[in-house]
Amino acid sequence: MHRKSKRTCLLDLDVRPLTQDLWPALENLFGPRGACNGCWCMYWRIGAEYRKRDRHENKKAFRAIVNAGPPPGLIAFEGDLPVGWCQITPRDAVPHLEKIRSLRRVDELPVWSISCFYIRIGYRKRGVTTALIESAVEAARAAGAPAIEAYPLDAALTPSSSWTGFVSSFLRAGFQEVARYEPPRPILRKMLG
Repeated sequence: MHRKSKRTCLLDLDVRPLTQDLWPALENLFGPRGACNGCWCMYWRIGAEYRKRDRHENKKAFRAIVNAGPPPGLIAFEGDLPVGWCQITPRDAVPHLEKIRSLRRVDELPVWSISCFYIRIGYRKRGVTTALIESAVEAARAAGAPAIEAYPLDAALTPSSSWTGFVSSFLRAGFQEVARYEPPRPILRKMLG
């Protein structure tokens, strides 16, 4: 998958799956700190353990995931500059979701999960997240997933910032709420079949 964003926005984005050859672009986007406190997109895989490890260890672990394939997410580019990231995988690839009571499975449907975003400073609130959501839906559909889920925050109920996105972005993309075990964080789903 390699596609231009269909969303009308100020940016001309090219969204691509994260493959080995694009690793330098992810390094550029995440910077020396590794995006969110050195997480390197390991939180939903190993939970808070990522905090106990050196950020370089998290980086090495995530690079091994990228090298092993399939692509664990998508990178949005404006020209040659990487401006956004979205982790999109089968839910089973991010097992820490099962350990969060408010994110427990709704049913046994083998959904894919949009578990996190990272948008470059200066590019936030400019349509990058929406373009990544659109591309994630297409990637999950192309992989044969029956549905795709997300775990965003409801901005009306919490002032927190969110690396998982906000409910409004997903509702605009056609997702529907399927569960809400905790008020500020519903589980949203889009059927793909």
